[in-house]
Amino acid sequence: MTEAARAAATSPSGLSGQSAVDDLVALLDLERIEENIFRGVSPAESPVRVFGGQVAGQALVAAGRTVPVERRVHSLHSYFIRPGDPRVPIVYEVDRIRDGRSFTTRRVVAVQHGKAIFALSASFQVEEQGVEHTSEMPEVPDPESLPTWTESAKSYPLVNLKFPRPIDVRYVTEPPWESREDGPGEAASRVWMKADGKLPDDPMLQLCIMTYASDMTLLDGVLAKHGVYWGLDKVLGASLDHAMWFHRPFRADEWLLYDTSSPSASGNRGLATGRFFTRDGQLVATVVQEGLIRVIKSSPDGE
Repeated sequence: MTEAARAAATSPSGLSGQSAVDDLVALLDLERIEENIFRGVSPAESPVRVFGGQVAGQALVAAGRTVPVERRVHSLHSYFIRPGDPRVPIVYEVDRIRDGRSFTTRRVVAVQHGKAIFALSASFQVEEQGVEHTSEMPEVPDPESLPTWTESAKSYPLVNLKFPRPIDVRYVTEPPWESREDGPGEAASRVWMKADGKLPDDPMLQLCIMTYASDMTLLDGVLAKHGVYWGLDKVLGASLDHAMWFHRPFRADEWLLYDTSSPSASGNRGLATGRFFTRDGQLVATVVQEGLIRVIKSSPDGE
């Protein structure tokens, strides 16, 4: 691993703010151990399994390291295969599927303990001009008028209050840990989010930070629809797959509205869709994910 990543993985410098952002940037700075093989690590303070946004972001970094800088990723499709172990490094193996005149395709497999834990396919394109339109952004309050994630959650026994939060998240809709008190609600969630500090001027890094952040609140609408939340109810969940389309340039250290909803849940799986808008109303990315959602019902006698 790089020296910066080693430091971030062994001695986190803060739970939020610029130090947490710097640690995230360091964790995305993968070590190249062969021409198409890279190695990444997890933060010193991690949940029992690797955060899905982390492995997706690192896999996209690995793919991007094998593509000319003038080609920008426009889509990714991925599957979470096994839970990641935060105690050991993750090896990313890149397959250079195709290098065409306009498009480049890469496939990345993340490996731990000799087994695949994650697979990603990404497509890159040279910049082109053509027809253009965008969806209209919802009317929402400014992010500065809303409480931070920590301020919203401090009265609730949420398990991840102790972990670093390099992304500043501010709920426009009622947070699901609050809305659950009123029972099932709308299958939707809106938050403002951005890196909680300044990022380097690297367009690929902006994309990888967004990929990391996109997994943070995406399933909130599924939970809100059924009036439950992680850690407060008997809910087991995990990301199953994750797809993103990047439409326009943006900066991940400037406020982005993440407008998400859940059109369906069945078979212990919940589908969620998300749209990222800049403050001036430009749609810059679209996200779709299916997640495992198992709500364990209590027996009549309370057991």
